[in-house]
Amino acid sequence: MTTSRTPRQPDLDQPHPDHDRGLEFDLNTLVSRRSLGLFLGAGGAVAALAACTPAATTGSTATATTTATAATSSASATATDAGTATPTLTRAIAECGVEIPQETAGPYPGDGSNGPNVLEASGVVRKDITSSFGSASAKAEGVPLTFTLTLLDNANGCAPMAGAAVYAWHCDRDGKYSMYDSSLKNENYLRGVQEADANGQVTFTSIFPAAYSGRWPHIHFEVFESMNNATAAGQVLAVSQIALPQAACDDVYATPGYERSVTNMTRTTLKSDNVFGNDGGIYQLATMTGSAAAGYTAGLNVTI
Repeated sequence: MTTSRTPRQPDLDQPHPDHDRGLEFDLNTLVSRRSLGLFLGAGGAVAALAACTPAATTGSTATATTTATAATSSASATATDAGTATPTLTRAIAECGVEIPQETAGPYPGDGSNGPNVLEASGVVRKDITSSFGSASAKAEGVPLTFTLTLLDNANGCAPMAGAAVYAWHCDRDGKYSMYDSSLKNENYLRGVQEADANGQVTFTSIFPAAYSGRWPHIHFEVFESMNNATAAGQVLAVSQIALPQAACDDVYATPGYERSVTNMTRTTLKSDNVFGNDGGIYQLATMTGSAAAGYTAGLNVTI
């Protein structure tokens, strides 16, 4: 069943009220998943992931501790048989049976469901989302962050979802969203669309987002069946959010420009967050490497 997008009007003078209230808040933006009809088998998925999945990371890593032991053992055996039993690949296969939790798109999606629609703008398809495009020119400042999503088709043996598309967006280091905040209505930075490659991966170059009042640091994303659907704001296969690990957040927020985030981090935990709190974000917590000085790299496996 496809659900229509119903516009909602935010309070532009209060850019970050505590009303990311989970799936119920944004149910009208979610639609039922469809089988993608990909013809890659499970063996192809393992080989593709082995070739391109980000290397094992340090810092906070979300392992699928609630995944059945049998599934984990099977995943490890599969990876070993392929000669590529890296921790990241093993995790990707083990978690593939657990679909990414559906979450709210929040009040500032910019996808036409609540006011402006950046998806129909020329220039939105891009890897580097740090700057505005079109007639806008502002650039978001902050600690560099590159994040990669690996899309896996659960209905087709965890095959990489080649040709699918992802729209990603997040706030800047001040906790403001372009296109919605009163000072950023004419800007569209920190928003972009990428097409998944043969390995089902999309990568964005951005900056580390702030922690604003009431929310754990996060990145929003929507998954579409194809680029045509994404740029036409068509049917959405999944809407979810990436949770950023605390160790990386603490490191970044100790740098100039993120002062407000330090206080906000003391007020919210993953367990108390109204989006990630139901399971502590176990399937949405990114694996990360890097430092505030050198920039961070994040990765998340997204099973649909």
